[in-house]
Amino acid sequence: MGRVLFLLAVLAAALSLTAPAGAFTRTDQFLPMRDGVSLATTLYRPDAPAPAGGWPAVLALHGIGDTRASVNALAEQFLVPHGYVVLTVDARGHGESGGVSTFVGPREVRDYAAALSWLRLRPGVSDTRIGAIGFSLGGGAVWKLLTARGTRLAAGVPIMAWTSLFDALMPQGFAKAGLVNYFRGLLPEHRWDPAVKTLADDALAGRNLSRIQAFARERSVRLDLARIRTPVFMIQGRRDYAFDLDQALSALGRLRGPRRLYVGDLGHAPSGNGVAERAHYLTQARLWFDRFLKGQPNGIDTRPRIELAPSPWTGRTTQYARQPVLRVLRLRWRGRATIDGVGKLVRTSAPTRRLNETFGGALVSVQASSTTRWPHLVAVLSAVTPQGPEIVVSTGGAQTPALSARHRVVTIRLLSQATTIPRGSRLRLTIAATSTAQAADNVLYPVAVPSDARVSLGEARVILPTLKRPISR
Repeated sequence: MGRVLFLLAVLAAALSLTAPAGAFTRTDQFLPMRDGVSLATTLYRPDAPAPAGGWPAVLALHGIGDTRASVNALAEQFLVPHGYVVLTVDARGHGESGGVSTFVGPREVRDYAAALSWLRLRPGVSDTRIGAIGFSLGGGAVWKLLTARGTRLAAGVPIMAWTSLFDALMPQGFAKAGLVNYFRGLLPEHRWDPAVKTLADDALAGRNLSRIQAFARERSVRLDLARIRTPVFMIQGRRDYAFDLDQALSALGRLRGPRRLYVGDLGHAPSGNGVAERAHYLTQARLWFDRFLKGQPNGIDTRPRIELAPSPWTGRTTQYARQPVLRVLRLRWRGRATIDGVGKLVRTSAPTRRLNETFGGALVSVQASSTTRWPHLVAVLSAVTPQGPEIVVSTGGAQTPALSARHRVVTIRLLSQATTIPRGSRLRLTIAATSTAQAADNVLYPVAVPSDARVSLGEARVILPTLKRPISR
């Protein structure tokens, strides 16, 4: 898997052609928190005289394993030259900041609330026109700040983030072990709170589910979305195995204030993070702040709520007032097979007659039986293209503790993605104990089963939502 955040080293080059020139002052300093931990920060402010009422301001937050340096590039090229004061912060346990990370726990939320209070007190900064933008871990923090008391955010932009951490890391109660290990490895062991490391071990071992659910609930906003009246602009990846499309799509219908969703080629693996597209969606984010922090009637809030970028990027997007119109592709394979822990069931369709573009989460159902306590099943839906390369459309896993000698249907929800499937591709379903059975580098679900376990698999079906009118080519 690639880095959690964008390759922001090239962000400045992508934005420099569109950002107006503007002198600013940069100040690096430490902010002490009430528990004695100090957070490293950078404050940017335009050198021009403050407008009436003070400068609008933005708190910018980085992702897991990164530092404020990644969002400093965003501030310098994108926000400050457009008339914003910007505060960037090394998260607790990251960069030059002290303390240990609890993955946006209550302590981190209090950190950012304190940073917002400090920002409001800066001379020339508006007390009421303050927003927040964050990437991945920072996006999760933006969501929590939108529901926290006293933060008084006037606009929020969570990017490639989650609204339900449990659904993101343990869909259907089955851990994305590769993702958990990847996130854990982005920080040195001593920079994690010991409780987080223990819960990560529990998730990988499939134990203490109630404690994991409580941990995830405390860092999520899914149940609180209806309370959010603050304008929210979500930016989510078409293909993101960490925080999939449903993390943002589920929020669209529940939020009660102005909201909008941009879906593009960004995010965690397997996203391509195309450089050419970044200036477009980050301009959308700045326009959101212009509308709700500066009060500029630029129309960003009256556009259709969903904007979908094609893959690869062409410079043109498609907008939808509501969910795109979908058609459902249904696949069915008969036959039976028995596999062990290193085996796999593979079923392949005839070549498709049209280009398909998925949008949303597919469902896989398979008849299964076992008398050897087979613990879980993993499904990978892929497309074997006419040119030969195999594209992973989506993947998912489910625990199977109730299997017996009698066949029952196991349903596996695949991650919600927007994947382009070229015309003439053959759709392939792989069912096994691990995602590595499909390909050695597909490590999202690597957990093996006991060597003496066996499972009998029968009829398999796939329900795949696709755009009625594909926008990619």
